[in-house]
Amino acid sequence: MTDTPGSPLLAALAEALPPDALLTGEAELALHRHDSAPFGEAGRPAVVVRPETTEQVQHVVRAARALGVPVVPQGARTGLAGAANAVDGCVVLSMVRMNRILEIDAANRLVRCEPGVITADLAAAVAGEGLCYPPDPASWESCTIGGNIATGAGGLCCVKYGVTADYVLGLTVVLADGEVLRVGRDTVKGVAGYDLTRLFVGSEGTLGVVVEATLALRPPRLPERAVLARFASASDAGAAVGAIVRAGLVPSALELLDRTTSEAVAALGHPLLADAGAGTGATLIVASDAPDAAAQVRRAAGLCRDAKALSVTAAEDEEDTRQVLQARRSVMPALGARARELPGEVTAFIEDVAVPRDRLAGLVERIEEIAEEYGLAIATVGHAGDGNLHPAVLFDRSDPSAVQRAREAYDAIMAAGLELGGTITGEHGVGTLKREWLTRELPPRALRLQRDVKRLLDPDGILNPGKVLA
Repeated sequence: MTDTPGSPLLAALAEALPPDALLTGEAELALHRHDSAPFGEAGRPAVVVRPETTEQVQHVVRAARALGVPVVPQGARTGLAGAANAVDGCVVLSMVRMNRILEIDAANRLVRCEPGVITADLAAAVAGEGLCYPPDPASWESCTIGGNIATGAGGLCCVKYGVTADYVLGLTVVLADGEVLRVGRDTVKGVAGYDLTRLFVGSEGTLGVVVEATLALRPPRLPERAVLARFASASDAGAAVGAIVRAGLVPSALELLDRTTSEAVAALGHPLLADAGAGTGATLIVASDAPDAAAQVRRAAGLCRDAKALSVTAAEDEEDTRQVLQARRSVMPALGARARELPGEVTAFIEDVAVPRDRLAGLVERIEEIAEEYGLAIATVGHAGDGNLHPAVLFDRSDPSAVQRAREAYDAIMAAGLELGGTITGEHGVGTLKREWLTRELPPRALRLQRDVKRLLDPDGILNPGKVLA
């Protein structure tokens, strides 16, 4: 399928779409080829379409299906698994113009919105009505609600508040045949029939195109207090995590920085990690927004000391808390600065793997061994409260040897996660990067069932082909 003005595809799309909804310039096509994953194949789309209504989405899907053209839904392209990567000759269905907040229902604590709404914008809008939308992926200032739903995104506060899937009450979806389907409910409870809503959450655009979401809201969060503790080893930090969980504390954030990450944040100038090179093997950040947050933080600080922390800094006020939490927010800028210091065209491959919480330290230690084995810098940060780690493999993409070693290290990290009883992805999704690993994690019957579901909802295989299932 070509992208020339006289092509059947463009002619069919133009029948019900305004001219500015169709992008065919080389620069725009190149911009929409892939998401933020550093690896994974990406093709050249025939056209990028930016619909503004559900009816326009229906038209795109129907036109593409009639011509046998793949449709690849996209949001802000902040994903890290290749789930939004184009395939050759496809229609990239960019949902960024469907960005309206349709209703904030304070009485029922829910919000209806379109998929292109930026996550931070939604959070700000509901906060203005005295409510809270807790999910906060690291890219929340740019990622979209539709992308969050497609990948099953998490965030820093998910240890207490849960992930995106926990807030999706209902969805309106355009299916592969162009039909509009509404799933879910507006009520607090609801168990009528199979849970089709959860089926679409995390399906990465392979089963349908989300055009509207109904999301649950919560009362506003209280002010936080936080503590930063430094440990000689990941094992000691893991022991502190276990003690905090066993004590019944429910932190609003429980974040782990390994040795490499702690050193990078220290190099960026964070005062609480100024001498991180002096024996710091791991850093733990614990936050609480409970009514008795100060008491919770003091208790967490004591548990860290009991777990042989080298130093413990407990926030006494909001400014102290801001400084503690800034250590976590500084991770990506710190790793960027570290990458710029290395020779070549250095980039970071941010991984996503989760294990049972009591095996978190074992995974961190294994990642450190992998870094040494492959001669790479790997900086690990993660949500210690739920066992979800994000190792960032730094490598020179201009060096074929470094690229190969990065790929092999990635595979070794995946294998280590599964060996420890974990999963290959906690919140980034499968996309193209983890298709083969999904076949190792899931038993054959479960894989066959998933393929059956895909064939039932998308018999022609036009929706985001090549993603999730190999």
